[in-house]
Amino acid sequence: MPDLKGVILDVDGTLVDSNEAHVQAWVKAFKRGGYDVPAERIRPLIGMGSDNLLPTLIHVEKDTPEGEKLSEYWKEIFESEYLPNLKAFPKTKELLERLKADGFKLAVASSAEKEMLKRLLEIAGADKLIEDETSADDAENSKPDPDIVQAALDKLNLNPKEVVMLGDTPYDIEAAGKTSVKVIALRCGGWNDGGLKGAIAIYDDPADLLAHLDNSPLGAKTKNKC
Repeated sequence: MPDLKGVILDVDGTLVDSNEAHVQAWVKAFKRGGYDVPAERIRPLIGMGSDNLLPTLIHVEKDTPEGEKLSEYWKEIFESEYLPNLKAFPKTKELLERLKADGFKLAVASSAEKEMLKRLLEIAGADKLIEDETSADDAENSKPDPDIVQAALDKLNLNPKEVVMLGDTPYDIEAAGKTSVKVIALRCGGWNDGGLKGAIAIYDDPADLLAHLDNSPLGAKTKNKC
């Protein structure tokens, strides 16, 4: 790996244990809108933004009246029933503090809207550690399209070869790959190693990565300082 200078962070399923909450909120939102979509169909698509999830599941575009109504249902349900109870994965804040101490610039690439992203970063203990935040408001299309990752990369003002992304879904890997950014994947979002194919390294969760950081692709920076 070349000398790494920046880390792009996914949030849902990577820093915060929220993927299943997204699934259940969508189940309820679809039901309220008159659609019977089981969790088993939704779960493999978590990590996409609603602009990709809705047409994939029910052939409705997000920017139509029907799509906007369903997205509002989801937001209302998620924020009222699930967001207040979400927790960060163990050692998330400690991992980010270590990365900062090692000299990495940190940016977020999330499909969440700006206000929700702010709350998720507070849950992760990351709100004071992030240099730049890229949300759904900063990109035309969500993952697996590359827009959000590219926006984060632009904010870091670094070459793609100088950056690694932390993510938890195939959509993170696909989106980052389209910008030539490599991905370190975490299993805590619910995907097995087969689903995370293409990542340069895979760890269980932030705590596992932190415990093995010196021998990870991010460890070279620390070793070069010695």
